[in-house]
Amino acid sequence: MHGTIESAAKLDALRERASTLPLEQFDPGDPELFRTDTFWPYFDRLRREDPVHYCKDSMFGPYWSVTRYNDIMEIETNHAVFSSASSLGGITIRDIDPDLRRESFISMDPPRHAAQRKTVAPMFTPTHLDNLALNIRKRSAECLDNLPRGEVFDWVDRVSIELTTQMLAVLFDFPWEDRRKLTRWSDIATTIPGPDGLVATEDERQAELAECAGYFARLWKERIAQPPKSDLLSMMAHGAATRDMDAKNFLGNLVLLIVGGNDTTRNTMSGSLLALSQHPEQYRKLRENPALLDSFVPEVIRWQTPLAHMRRTALADFEFRGKQIKKGDKVVMWYVSGNRDEEAIEKPYDFIIDRARPRTHLSFGFGIHRCVGLRLAELQLKIIWEEILRRFDHIDVVGEPKRVYSSFVKGLEELPVKIAA
Repeated sequence: MHGTIESAAKLDALRERASTLPLEQFDPGDPELFRTDTFWPYFDRLRREDPVHYCKDSMFGPYWSVTRYNDIMEIETNHAVFSSASSLGGITIRDIDPDLRRESFISMDPPRHAAQRKTVAPMFTPTHLDNLALNIRKRSAECLDNLPRGEVFDWVDRVSIELTTQMLAVLFDFPWEDRRKLTRWSDIATTIPGPDGLVATEDERQAELAECAGYFARLWKERIAQPPKSDLLSMMAHGAATRDMDAKNFLGNLVLLIVGGNDTTRNTMSGSLLALSQHPEQYRKLRENPALLDSFVPEVIRWQTPLAHMRRTALADFEFRGKQIKKGDKVVMWYVSGNRDEEAIEKPYDFIIDRARPRTHLSFGFGIHRCVGLRLAELQLKIIWEEILRRFDHIDVVGEPKRVYSSFVKGLEELPVKIAA
């Protein structure tokens, strides 16, 4: 079933199930709901009827779902009760074997979190972003100029993956000829092993992550031997809070930066074209007034929500919205649901590129764990669309997208498109 395109009738039946299934049987974290894009009515019903919901049994074990915008922000900012620590399970719904858990600054609590995050923050200052913008524009132009005309091609591979992988290679000063390894490692870091997955077993997944660690360890030794430079690896190699990281913390931070720099931008780059093709009146509005890119970019980031959730673990028994959360319970904050919450966002199911307050969204998280690279992600999206609008009157989506089998990464694996000859 994985990778096939369901009939409209079958998809309607899957969606209909959400209105008839008893709430106690809801498992909104089932990756199949995301692969088929049929999860929306589950979250709509949870926000209405059971906004703090307990799932007793799932492929990821028991967990709480927090589905309303303001509730998510409350959990996100309560570090005294809700922990991100990798030792307790980290930031995703999926539990990793304790021996394989790797600490990164997103899966740390205060005060240690701030010191490691601060080490890489200079990469994302306005001055540095201005320098990166020239590079992004040059590479975007080259990528678009090399696209085929009059034939079907995969936008995800030719544009979204290629441009985000090039950006990662620049950020890490990574060997250019090996840059697609970064894409592979990002996908491996978040994939669910299985017969239809990128890898069949967890052992295979760990073997590829070990290859990633080995490759970066060699680069790390080079950076330590060199004077400090302005790439992420050099910043960490020379940073007081990061230069003495153990092997697990080192790989944890690498994976965080790779996935953060790859999945989020890549999936929004793909999602932006899909959203415009589904809303031709908005596409027309953007072509007629490219100045709307300033609001289009945050709106499409909300619309896509490239990471569907973040997870916390309760450090103590806690009553929240009348529900008794127990110490050790897994609490999943569904950004994808919060971004469709009618109480926080006007007409959340409408894609409106000139929305009055487009930055009212949860796609980058909230509080101390808010995405450190969010301005870079917005910059990449803005520049690619400036260059697209200069070149092409229209890019047509000509087939169904293939979606990722994951309830964490909300993305597209393939998107067939065509540019008129």
